[in-house]
Amino acid sequence: MRGCLTDDIVTITIKENLNQKAISLNQKSCFGKLDDDILELSIIEAFYLMENGRLNIYYPDSDEKIEINSFREIIKKKGNYAKYCVYKDLKERGYIIKTGFKYGSEFRLYERGKSPGEGHSDYLVKIIHEDYDINALDFASYIRVSHGVKKKLLMAVVDDEEDITYYKIEWTRP
Repeated sequence: MRGCLTDDIVTITIKENLNQKAISLNQKSCFGKLDDDILELSIIEAFYLMENGRLNIYYPDSDEKIEINSFREIIKKKGNYAKYCVYKDLKERGYIIKTGFKYGSEFRLYERGKSPGEGHSDYLVKIIHEDYDINALDFASYIRVSHGVKKKLLMAVVDDEEDITYYKIEWTRP
């Protein structure tokens, strides 16, 4: 499949009776956002598909294909590589992942077997680097938001070797 990079979005144009794979990516695997004749993928989703040999990404209005190492550097320059590492790890564990922007988190996470439209997400995923000094008030706000929308908070801590430690955090009353 061919995708075109524009800013932080990779688009796949769906022509009549073509690119059924793109439609399937959205409807069966819950990748991206389908809008009329275009599938929009985040650069995180697109890089995951690229690494797995399911998508070729090109510069806008060009036949110049972006090589995998170049795309990795684009993601690193945008400060999204830790986010990608967590996305990839959760995807490989079988979760459905959607943006958590509306909730102040990186992702919404659906349990295996569930998907958007069939129910609500179970977790909000917040990603931090192991060297990050988290403010207690910020931490409390993450928990409060997740509790307020009836979700659990999954804190993903990424270290310099790209190892990820997850902490499941729930609101409890004494």
